[in-house]
Amino acid sequence: MRVKLLSIIFFLILAAATAQPQLSGDALKGSKRYDQYEKPQACKSCHVHIYQQWRQAMMSQSYTHHWDEIEYFDLAVPHAEKVPELKDAVDGCNGCHTPLAFMAGDVPPPRPSANSRANEGVSCEVCHTISGWEGDVPVNFSYISSPGRLKYGAKPGLKSPHHDTEALSLYEQTEYCGNCHNEKNPYGIWVKSTQIEWKEGPYAAEGVTCQRCHMPKALGKNATMAKEDMVAQHLFHGAHDAGKIAGTIELRMHPEEREVAYDGMAVLQLQLFNAKTGHKFPSGSVEDRIVWLHVTATDAAGKEYHLPVDRKGFPGEAYTIASDVLGYQDMGLPKNIPDFAGVARDGVPLGNRIYRMPYFDPQGNITIMQWNTKSLGVDYRIGPRETKIETFTWQLPDDIAIGEVTVTAQLNYQKLVKPVADFLGVPADESEVIPVNSTTTSFEVYE
Repeated sequence: MRVKLLSIIFFLILAAATAQPQLSGDALKGSKRYDQYEKPQACKSCHVHIYQQWRQAMMSQSYTHHWDEIEYFDLAVPHAEKVPELKDAVDGCNGCHTPLAFMAGDVPPPRPSANSRANEGVSCEVCHTISGWEGDVPVNFSYISSPGRLKYGAKPGLKSPHHDTEALSLYEQTEYCGNCHNEKNPYGIWVKSTQIEWKEGPYAAEGVTCQRCHMPKALGKNATMAKEDMVAQHLFHGAHDAGKIAGTIELRMHPEEREVAYDGMAVLQLQLFNAKTGHKFPSGSVEDRIVWLHVTATDAAGKEYHLPVDRKGFPGEAYTIASDVLGYQDMGLPKNIPDFAGVARDGVPLGNRIYRMPYFDPQGNITIMQWNTKSLGVDYRIGPRETKIETFTWQLPDDIAIGEVTVTAQLNYQKLVKPVADFLGVPADESEVIPVNSTTTSFEVYE
């Protein structure tokens, strides 16, 4: 009996000594090997549709996407070389953009042109070997990765000839997403907080999760040998999907008076309602993204006039009204441009209302370099189910034609501020204007 007890104790000590520690966050760097994780192509033979959906999603392009490559190699890496205390934060970019490279200690990874395993981005193995997360709030790749034959997911009772499966409730929780969609930088600033925005909004109280909108379920098979069932589609459509952006904000507009004298003042009110997102719009890489409202009036003779928005007078409002001031001066350091004057802050028609939250560098200049963000400006984004009202007061011009005036409001979105994109040589599709919604109204001008 004594021998048996000693054997059990020895076994438990040995198991504890050989068990892999549950690492997360910065401790993941260099803790694994590439060969512990299967390549996505191994999943394709059974999970055909899921694989193809992933291939089209930004998850598969999180490292190879052109703007991510330019931001990392042209700004972040050279910036960390000049300011060494930023190195850990810059290395940490890879914890979410190419987790396998980060966990393998392959940092900085080879450029995408090298076609290394870093190019797999957020792969099947990355997601389905996550066994938990650590911390009070999921942030900065706080996931725990447990590579091996066992794969995790949301659906219980699944069997596979290639691997073992286990259902974890984590895969139905938004904290799973928050591991990478919440980010805190070296200055302690929440530079990404999409999951936190959701948690503070109305959809959290109703149990409408990230997965419900970004991985909608449909009748189908999750593997070639599986029975037909409701399957989560691996679409992950969001900020880079024009269809997802379309209609996010509903617009309505009306004049205070339907008839205005030719020398009078027209006053129009416009309502913007966030009917679609469970978080603020825009969200995610808020430092890059810009949403703006463009209002024009066309008189009976066909002449078009641009209407600037009325100011409301709240602190920081200047950053929400398009101007021709310069910004982003901190790009000069990684780009080796002494006394860099910056580029145009907005790149949209002057006087337009902008829905954004500006990020500021240590010198107080607006920045798109989230790792160099020391403070945040006014948050004038549109929250879930929030309605914002804008007013346009327009003194009719002397040459306006008598008759009907048609007023059009167009809400636009860009993934990256165009002057920044042009300066850095980012391909044009990253700064293309994506329509969100539009509305029209009219009034009569009389003599």
